Amino acid sequence: MFEMILLAPVDEVETLSDALDALDALSVSVEDADAHTPAEQALFGEPGMPPPKAGWERSRIVALFATEALARDAANVLQVQDFFAGCQLVAIQTVPEQDWVRLTQSQFTPVEITPEFWIVPTWHEPPAQAKQVIRLDPGLAFGTGTHPTTRMCLRWIAGQGAAGKSLGRVLDYGCGSGILAIGAAKFGAVEIDAVDIDEAAVESTRANAQANHVQLQIGLPDKAVGSYQTVLANILATPLRVLAPLLCGHVQPGGNLVLAGILDRQADELKAAYLPYCQLEVHDAQEGWILMTAQF
Repeated sequence: MFEMILLAPVDEVETLSDALDALDALSVSVEDADAHTPAEQALFGEPGMPPPKAGWERSRIVALFATEALARDAANVLQVQDFFAGCQLVAIQTVPEQDWVRLTQSQFTPVEITPEFWIVPTWHEPPAQAKQVIRLDPGLAFGTGTHPTTRMCLRWIAGQGAAGKSLGRVLDYGCGSGILAIGAAKFGAVEIDAVDIDEAAVESTRANAQANHVQLQIGLPDKAVGSYQTVLANILATPLRVLAPLLCGHVQPGGNLVLAGILDRQADELKAAYLPYCQLEVHDAQEGWILMTAQF
């Protein structure tokens, strides 16, 4: 396999990517050409916020081709196009043979939630000190334990168990991979509903629950019925604001609401959105993200 490496200004990235696709590139990836330098630019956005920039000022485009001949033919075609004027061909080179499965797996190692509670991919042995383990591999749905929001939610769940507090009946709203629902099951929840609007997440949760030998009621949001001792929602700030009446309506008296997917600068707007229903407080913080909770 061979890769073609190009540099392109932001205005030509889409045109160049489309052209590479038409020229039989197996894949095309785009990244910041100034990454890891003082000129690096972060591009991110969230529902309800202004959209991020369309791209970096200078992009590094890597296109994979099955043969060197295909890569060089594609380069010859591109270099005579008008849109290539501001672009640069950096290299055409062999891609070293690698065990891509092993390489991908090496990026996912056991994640510590507490010293005794770990998220462990199936290709790893649990750490010796782990007394509670969730087996989880990367998949299509959000939630592998590596993101701070997931870790904070799981830490809260484990903390309830360590304090001898019952999670009771649990709702995991926007379950993704099902990791929070599985964590709740590991720490003694008596009945758990895991729901998501995404069918892929529903299937992912079902598979992960089976792999961890826990019983969950899994489905679309209409499966969430009645009141719960614990309501968990690790989504994003904007949908959490919209869902305030629905989520709070599911929390029974004396129950707990646990919200994540919130940036620290969004704390006040979440408090305001939930004030008609409860008193949200910041319970935990990590890497610019916060966990907010309320007791009813």
